[in-house]
Amino acid sequence: MEEKRIARTAGAGTVESSDAMVTVSPADPGTGIVVEIQSPVKAQYEDDMVKSAKEICASYGIKDAKISINDKGALDYALRARIEAALLRAMKSQ
Repeated sequence: MEEKRIARTAGAGTVESSDAMVTVSPADPGTGIVVEIQSPVKAQYEDDMVKSAKEICASYGIKDAKISINDKGALDYALRARIEAALLRAMKSQ
């Protein structure tokens, strides 16, 4: 798969209970996927959240991006949907 790039900063989701606000931003080449998490359950689920974000980026050929997740108790399927939506929005050119 060809490598794709993040064109702009974009987000998806809300900060309502049981949801997550995800923001995807461009990163310098060679930076990799950097994931920042704010969550009341960060200690228990940080590794799973980072894994989900990196898997989704890999499926789209994204190698460099900054992903911020403000989690309010989202289940994994909802978090993955928010990450994917933000990523697709960020990949579109303006």
